[in-house]
Amino acid sequence: MSTDIHPLLAEQVTTWDHEADVVVAGYGIAGVSASIEAARSGAEVLVLERTGGWGGAASLSGGIVYLGGGTGLQKALGFDDSAENMKAFMLAALGPGADEAKISEYCNGSVEHYNWLVDNGVVFKESFWGEPGWEIPGDDGLMFSGGENSAPFNEIATPAPRGHVPQMTDKRTGEKGGGFKLMEPLAQVAEELGVRPEYDVRVQRLIVDGAGRVVGLAAKQYGKDIHIRARRGVVLATGSFAYNKDMVATYAPQLNGRPAAAIEEHDGRAIRMAQALGADLAHMDATEVAFFGDPQLMARGILVNARGQRYVPEDTYPGRIGQLTLLKNDNQAYLIIDESAYEEGCATVSSTPYFRFQPKWVAETVEELESDMGLPAGTLQSTVEVYNRHAADGCDPVLGKKSEWVKHIGTPVAAMDLRNCTAGFTLGGLRTTVDSEVLHVSGEPIPGLYAAGRCTSGVCAWGYASGTSLGDGSFFGRRAGISAAKN
Repeated sequence: MSTDIHPLLAEQVTTWDHEADVVVAGYGIAGVSASIEAARSGAEVLVLERTGGWGGAASLSGGIVYLGGGTGLQKALGFDDSAENMKAFMLAALGPGADEAKISEYCNGSVEHYNWLVDNGVVFKESFWGEPGWEIPGDDGLMFSGGENSAPFNEIATPAPRGHVPQMTDKRTGEKGGGFKLMEPLAQVAEELGVRPEYDVRVQRLIVDGAGRVVGLAAKQYGKDIHIRARRGVVLATGSFAYNKDMVATYAPQLNGRPAAAIEEHDGRAIRMAQALGADLAHMDATEVAFFGDPQLMARGILVNARGQRYVPEDTYPGRIGQLTLLKNDNQAYLIIDESAYEEGCATVSSTPYFRFQPKWVAETVEELESDMGLPAGTLQSTVEVYNRHAADGCDPVLGKKSEWVKHIGTPVAAMDLRNCTAGFTLGGLRTTVDSEVLHVSGEPIPGLYAAGRCTSGVCAWGYASGTSLGDGSFFGRRAGISAAKN
């Protein structure tokens, strides 16, 4: 790939290889949503995709879409929610620094967005999965996916499940996965609307006219330089920078060596191209963090750091556990669990049974376990003593774990070594308006340039909830397509 990211002047282009009203770079969830809405707005749409087919990271994901405010699925399953309640949770869980304007638009438009997905062929089964887990192991359509029902958020907003999962059968990553079942009907709708894809195209540079307006893209296809003209606007939807080692080292060094985006094409190219035109960035240090521990086991034990202290309610969203482990506790974590709780947890259905590691240390007493683990004398003992004292009353005043998971830790007792069991993807990117216009560092929109998805800074700042990437990628992707087509 060329290292030159500087804008190319349109007057230097002698031949336009392709031309359309709206040109979209990237055919994942943000790109397909932008394409559909641009086409429905009367625009001729061309999508440039780096790989050999549509899908992007979205098609390889679990397919969770974060939606609420009283969607048809929530109502059918008896859950009350409102845009205000959803907003209260998102501002608390996705901050500090969460974009209130974007979250407001997202929450207020969430029911309509759910209906849009359904109207475009995405199927959500009317069944609820209420167990701890990263994902739903079967084909249920709704789950808690952000710690809404756990401390401290269950005191901030009324808990409501918002993880909407497209229905699938014989679930596995790929064409049997939730992400594929989200992308497939949307890609079919785009095709029916006349959206034209060009595959194996790597975008390289933005093309601008003499007034600084974005009017196209320079790219490479099969090693050949090509130029694509956009009569109305360009939409960038090429994903995060999780696989750009230099950008990660510069902006999000805590993820050095541990990228976990679904596809390695997430190289930050679109961010760099827009930066070269003066685009502003936001929350470039923000990251999702996956934690390689099984939620069914974690909820039944206690997680401690290298000082033998608890630091997170173990029944919360595992992504929050991951963030607090990596970013606040030096990636040091141990799961303390007794034999009966371990056996009970291992007997449950889980989407992540491969995270059910064998304990590294087993002992007859907490004092012995503490010594075997090399923890400072008395630290783990005091932690377990305080936990057990309150467990007798079924409560956890220290961190607020729900009473159903607060059980006395007995013997024999074990510890699972979960140090360095984290990976993640970046959440920061181009600063955009609620209408998906890319903002210049001056605060003004860059004419003709729009963006959505993980190449932008969306509804997440510091925190994360599963489903927000597909959610805000599709929601603001739609906005990008509409805005570009209007131009």
